[in-house]
Amino acid sequence: QVQLVESGGGLVQAGGSLRLSCAASGRTFSSGAVGWFRQAPGKIREFVAVITLITARAGTTYYADSVKGRFTISRDNTENTVYLQMNSLKPEDTAVYYCAASRYASPGRGPGAYDYWGQGTQVTVSS
Repeated sequence: QVQLVESGGGLVQAGGSLRLSCAASGRTFSSGAVGWFRQAPGKIREFVAVITLITARAGTTYYADSVKGRFTISRDNTENTVYLQMNSLKPEDTAVYYCAASRYASPGRGPGAYDYWGQGTQVTVSS
């Protein structure tokens, strides 16, 4: 089992920044990658970013086109924490943000490839 806890959400004005954290505990060594997803009211959960944790490709990142160049995913192995730095935020970034761990090193953007999920943290961007 892997437990994930997100933090860092809040209310910010358009153009501002937030940094989300995803703290992992439990069998973290079994995770091949950690991703971030978001879900806005009335919409399906969508992929945001993913980072590979293991293998020779550790540190490889992949982003949704909608956040590329504005968001950065990173990891701190010593703290078992994955971060999502969000800059130049837009009102359309408003959503509940979830981190998720996958046993696969390259799980891609589909939520079904992820095994464990956090409880989510609310991000609200005002115009």
